[in-house]
Parts: sequence; structure tokens; C-alpha cells
Amino acid sequence: MQKSSSALLGNAATFLKPYKKQILIAAVALVFTAGLTLGLVQYVRVIVDKGFVEGSTESLNMAILGFLVVAALQAIGTFARFYWVSWLGERVTADIRKAVYAHIIELHPGYFEDNLSGEIQSRITTDTTLIQSVIGSSASIALRNLLMMVGGTVFLFVTNPKLTSVVMICIPLVIGPILYFGRKVRRLSRSSQDEIANVGAYVGESIQQIKTVQAYNHQRYDDQQFSNHVETAFKVALSRIKMRSFLITIVTTLVFGALAIMIWVGGQDVINGSMSAGELTAFVAYAVIVAAAVGAISQVISELQRAAGAMERLMELLEATNEITAPEKPRQLDGKFEGLLQVSALKFCYPSRPDTPALDNVTLTIKPGESVALVGPSGAGKSTLFDMVLRFYDPQVGSLSLDGIDIRELDPQELRSHIAIVSQQPTMFTGNVWENIRYGRPEASDEEVRAAAEAAYASEFIDKLPQGYDSYLGESGIRLSGGQKQRIAIARAILKDPEILLLDEATSALDAESERKVQLALEKLMANRTSLVIAHRLATVMNVDRIAVLDAGQLIAQGSHQQLLQECALYAKLASLQFAEPRAAETALESSK
Repeated sequence: MQKSSSALLGNAATFLKPYKKQILIAAVALVFTAGLTLGLVQYVRVIVDKGFVEGSTESLNMAILGFLVVAALQAIGTFARFYWVSWLGERVTADIRKAVYAHIIELHPGYFEDNLSGEIQSRITTDTTLIQSVIGSSASIALRNLLMMVGGTVFLFVTNPKLTSVVMICIPLVIGPILYFGRKVRRLSRSSQDEIANVGAYVGESIQQIKTVQAYNHQRYDDQQFSNHVETAFKVALSRIKMRSFLITIVTTLVFGALAIMIWVGGQDVINGSMSAGELTAFVAYAVIVAAAVGAISQVISELQRAAGAMERLMELLEATNEITAPEKPRQLDGKFEGLLQVSALKFCYPSRPDTPALDNVTLTIKPGESVALVGPSGAGKSTLFDMVLRFYDPQVGSLSLDGIDIRELDPQELRSHIAIVSQQPTMFTGNVWENIRYGRPEASDEEVRAAAEAAYASEFIDKLPQGYDSYLGESGIRLSGGQKQRIAIARAILKDPEILLLDEATSALDAESERKVQLALEKLMANRTSLVIAHRLATVMNVDRIAVLDAGQLIAQGSHQQLLQECALYAKLASLQFAEPRAAETALESSK
């Protein structure tokens, strides 16, 4: 739903409010320069009547001197106006970008299921740049020309009320098209910005997945798809430009038509002697100023409407509701944090799949310092349970508590400060090794970072990188192998030193030698910590305290490896596929019949 212009102005005013002093300076400079421009015309009138018509050299010299003084003051005022208006544009744009990013980075992960990251990036970059252009330039031009139009009209009345009436008749004819076409331009501007965002999103996705694109020889198809996006954006932009062109053409024709009629009427008065040449010159100058001001406003109004569309898109981001928030009075994990994790009759459906439970009536208790492995086929709910522990989503039924406190009663930041996660596909950030490991604890010293890397057996390859720990890893760590990324991620978790560990197949990308080393590091890390481990390869979880088997979102069994081989058909089947234990599998299958 499109917001009203007054609502959007209110949103813009919120960001301008802290800079009242700068706005005042810019406004004074704006009024000052507009007044001087209008005042210059009076000197032109004196120059014509006293200097040219009457032939007075003294009057001419005085008028020219005054003209130069006013021109110098005009230059000073223009500098102040341009500087402070531009400053406001840059400052407000920076504030909007910071506000939008600060809000977006706190939104629950479910929000990004329906909103493309590239489209969000476009709003924060392209849309804010458009707003900066408007605040720092177009708005100033519009206000200045509005002052010139109003001031020029006043001087027209003072100079010759009769001729002014000719101009005033044409004003409604000019304002009408501005309002009519302005609304259409705003609507098309919004569509244009949306299409440009789609173009940016497509580029970002293609570049991020460039290896997959080229591996499947998908370049020609992607190029065609991109061309379609670009052409769609072009067609929408063309419609907007056409509307702007109609607006400018109609306004220009009406304004200068009125100007021609006025000059003809004024010329008759000069010929009849009822008006001096200087008065007519001044009147024509004021009329030209008013006409130029109206023409400029008609052009700027299109830019203002584009900015309104951009502001609307940004406000949608700022007003996006965060479904995961801290309670008004969050509880604290008082005393020594134990790490007791309790899942009680938990049921959860993803917003995109409301009728398909990802977790269904799951009850699981993990004692302080205990290690529990989650085993089951893909889609069983293992990763979803991790998301619930981190409170990326809230359950529809049931609860999840930490040391006896429902995690919904905790501040999410407090909750997550006690948890570290190592994912199956670890995330690397653009930056060097220091920054990627220190992500686990930004204030850590270099010695602590090195110690964490050594504990994760990452130092041996880090030291071989061109600049060691200062080596730039590229976007998403593209310069590292899968195993190297995983060891960096493990070092990050070790550095954080959490009470609860979430390991999502943390050794899956390692070769046999690296896996052995990292497994030793993880065993040390998991000692005396509550650990939840997702495992597809059962060999990696043989030494955990307990194994929980999930299937289709339900917890169907738990126990040791040997117990589950005898009691759980699904686990026995998985084991038979991985360990070649057919007898155990057959026994389990028979007993389940």
C-alpha cells in the first residue's frame, strides 16, 4: 500500500530533526540568495531608466556598483547554501543507511526467506543515493525556485498589477499538470526502483555462485535472463521518462505562452506611454524568473517523486517487524551457568510451510556437560532444532529452556553469548584470517587467536598462506579449501569458549588426517560442555554420551550406539549402510515387525 506524501515527509523529517542548526543556516542562505536575485532586477530597472533612457552617467555608475556588490553577496550566499544543503544530504543519507542496516541485522532469519538479500542491498545503496541527491540538490532547487516564484509574483504585482493578472490566470493551468503527472511519476519511480533492485539481486547471485554457473555452462541462459531483467527495468524507466517529458513540455508551453501574451500587453503600454521601458524590462525579468522557477519546479517534482518512492521502500525495511525480540524485563542467567538444555513437547512449522511440522512433539533433555548426537535422514529436523536453540524461530507449541529458564524470557544476545556453532558449510567473511577467527570474540588478543588456531589445527596451513594471518580470504573465503574453512570456523568457536556447543557435521569437509586432528581438538573442546552434534557419518559420534534419532520431525529413539543398533530400525539401517553391519540391521528390522 502506497504511503501518503505527508507520511513520507514525516519520515524524512525524523532524520532531519537532529540537524536544526544546519537546516537553519541553509534556509537563511536560501532566502538570502533568492532575495538578492530578485533585488538585482531593481538595479536593472534603474540602469535602463536612469542610465540608458535619461542618460545619467552618475546614476548608471551607482547602479552598476550596487549591482556588483549584490552579485558578490550572492556568490557568498550561494556558497553557504550549496555547502550546507549538500552536507545535510550526505549526513541524512548516512544516518538512513545506518538506521536501516542496524534494523535489518537484528531481524529474525525467517524475514530473509521472503526477501532477497540483493534487493535489500539495492535499497540500502541505490535508494539512499537517490534520497541523498534529492536532499542535497533537488530539494534545495525546489525550495529556491519556490521562493523565486512567490517573490517574483509579489514584485510583479508591485511593478504592474494589470500585467500580473495575465500571469495569475495561467497558474492553475500549470499547477494542474504538475499534480496529475507527479502522482504517475511517483508510482512509476517505485516500480523502476523495484526493477533495478531485481537486476542487482540477479547479478549478486550469479557472481556468488560463479563456479556453479560455469560448471553447468549456464552463462548463455543467465545472460538471457539478465537481459530480460534489464529490459524490463528499461521499459519501466522509459514510461517514467515519458511522463516527465509530458509534464515538462506542457508546463513549458503554458508558461512561455503566458509570457508572450504578457510582453505583448506590456509592449502596448510602453508604446502608449503608460509604462516606462525600465518598468517593462523589470517586469519581463520578474516574469522570466517566475517562468523559469515554475519550469524548474516541474522538473524537480519528478525527482522528488522518485525520492518518495525510494523513501517508501526504505521505510518498509525500517518498519519490518522483528518476530524475535527481547522481553521488556528479560531474566538473567544468575550465578554459575550450568548449561542444562531442556526441550519440552516442542512443535514448530516454518512460516513458508505452515502445515508441515519440522519438529513435532520433541522432548529432549541434555544435562550440563553432556554430549548428544542428533542422527537421522535429511529433513528429519536436526538443523531446525539448532535454529530453535539459538532462538532464530519461536515454537508454535512447547518450549525450550536453558538452566530452567524459557529462552523466550532471555535477551537473545544473552542467550547466544553462551553458544558457539560450527556449521557443515562454515561461513567466512570478507577479510583476513585474524578477522575471521576473531569473529568469535572481537576483543581477543593476537595470542589468543593464535592459540585457538593451533587448537583447531589451523595454524599449520595459516602459516603457509602468503601473508600468514594477514592473508585476505576473498569473498566467502573463496581462497580456502572446504577443510580449511572448517578449521577456521572451529578456531572461531574455540576462541569464543562457550558453555554450549552446536556442531553441524563439523568434520565433514576434512580429509582423514585433518579429521583425526580436528576430532581430537573437538573432544578437548567438548569436555565439560553441553554439546549438541549433528552427524550424518555415524563414525564421528561413536564417543558421545548419547545419540538421539530423529525422523520426520519426531524423536523416535535415544541411547548408545549399541543400544540403538538393537532397538531402532532406522538407526540400524543407517549403520548397515555405513558400517556394513547387516546382521544387526536384520535383527533390528525383525524385532520391529
